[in-house]
Amino acid sequence: MSKKMESMQLKIQETGVVPVVVLESAEDALPLAEALCEGGLPCAEVTFRTAAAEESIRRMTAAHPDMLVGAGTVLTTEQVERAVDAGAKFIVSPGFDPEIVDYCLDKDIPIFPGCVTPSEVAQAVKRGLKVVKFFPAESFGGVGTIKALAAPYVGLKFMPTGGVNTGNLESYLTCPSILACGGSWMVKGSLVKEGNFDEIKGLTQEAVNLVKQIRG
Repeated sequence: MSKKMESMQLKIQETGVVPVVVLESAEDALPLAEALCEGGLPCAEVTFRTAAAEESIRRMTAAHPDMLVGAGTVLTTEQVERAVDAGAKFIVSPGFDPEIVDYCLDKDIPIFPGCVTPSEVAQAVKRGLKVVKFFPAESFGGVGTIKALAAPYVGLKFMPTGGVNTGNLESYLTCPSILACGGSWMVKGSLVKEGNFDEIKGLTQEAVNLVKQIRG
């Protein structure tokens, strides 16, 4: 595993929670980045589900070069290129796509592919990956499934996303096989559309405090 990948994993582990962001307009990128940074969570996975994603990543990374900004829902190598050119520091894919994973590994781009079955996990381990995304977490059995998958694949860590919230965060973060969780509850689309960045900042602070409480 490369030093770059190792460093990225440590940074994500430190945050405990990675805000999963969907931005319909790039105009919201900077105020959102500020709310997350001021709330104590200088990190975001900006999903490539919208046309504004690329420009949003560009604006966030230009204004906050130390912020941990990645691209999520990446489905093609072309999207990987666009995301990295815009300043994305890591790539997250919802499923295990060998073409995307191999492309990222070849270019030393930190990648966290989605894995929910032993076969997918085996492909990740074969390539030397130490952390994979687990999505959609709650729909695929949550912590119970992660523990079952982790048993034969010793040393592999998971990043569950999908259905993670303040109510179940503790059960996830107390599992030793979980590196960090992805969550969208502090960056709800409705709050972004309303321009309610103070509320986002408050929810972010609550998430940071909750992680500290859980981890002691």
